Amino acid sequence: MPSIVRHLGAALLAALSLAVQPVASAQPAGIDPQATKLLKASTYFLASQQRFTIETRNTLEVVLKSGQKIQFDHAARMWVQRPDKLRADRFGDLVGQSFYYDGKSLTLFEPGEKTYATVAAPGTLEAMLDMARTKLEIVAPAGDLIYRNAYDILMADVTEGFVVGKGVVEGARCDHLAFRSPNVDWQIWIQEGREPLPRKLVITSRDQAGAPQFSVVVTKWNLKPNVASQTFTFKAPSGATRVEFVPPEQR
Repeated sequence: MPSIVRHLGAALLAALSLAVQPVASAQPAGIDPQATKLLKASTYFLASQQRFTIETRNTLEVVLKSGQKIQFDHAARMWVQRPDKLRADRFGDLVGQSFYYDGKSLTLFEPGEKTYATVAAPGTLEAMLDMARTKLEIVAPAGDLIYRNAYDILMADVTEGFVVGKGVVEGARCDHLAFRSPNVDWQIWIQEGREPLPRKLVITSRDQAGAPQFSVVVTKWNLKPNVASQTFTFKAPSGATRVEFVPPEQR
C-alpha cells in the first residue's frame, strides 16, 4: 500500500517483501490441493447454513486517467434465509440502497432519492442472483459466496492457487489463500476451526489499467439470527416514488 510518509512506506514495503518472498517463491505453478481443500470446506460449510446475517466493510478502488488510485468505502449488512430470501443494506461514499428479495420479487430502494424499483424474480436465491447480475447488472454484496455451488463459481477459471500462510482478520485467526485466473487475482482469508467462514476477500482486476482492487472485510457473522419474515418484504415509505429498472443496454 502507498504511504504518505515516503521513508516509512519504503521501510514497510521492504519488510513485507522479506516476509512474503520466501513463501511466494516456494510455490510451484498450478493449484495447491491444500488451498482448494480449505476453500471447499469453507464454501460447503456456508452452503449448509440455512439462515445467517453478515456485516461487511468494503473498499473499491477507482483508477483515474492520470493513473492515480482513489478509494471509496461503504458498509453492508445482509440477511440470508435459504432457499428464497435475501435482504441487503449498503451505505457509504458512493452508495446508499437496500436490496429486498422475498422469493417472488426483487426490489431496489434508494433512501436518499426516495425511489424504488420492483421486478418479478425467480424462486431461488441462486436463480435470483443470476437474473439480477445478467439482466439488471446488480450484484449483491459478497454475492458469489451465497451460492450453494460457490466453490465451482470461484474456481471456474482458476489456473493457480496456493496457501500464503496464516493471518488475523477482525481478531479471527485465518488461513490466507491466493488464486489467479486469466484476468483476475483474488485472495481469501478463511477462519480456522469448526466454522471455516470467509473473513476477507480481495479481488484485483488485472485486465483494467492500474489493476484496481475491491476488498470485503467481514466484521460480524451470525449463524443463528432471529430474523422476522417482514425483514425480506419491502414496504414503500410515505413519499417514495416507484420507478422502472433501466436495462443495461439503455443506460
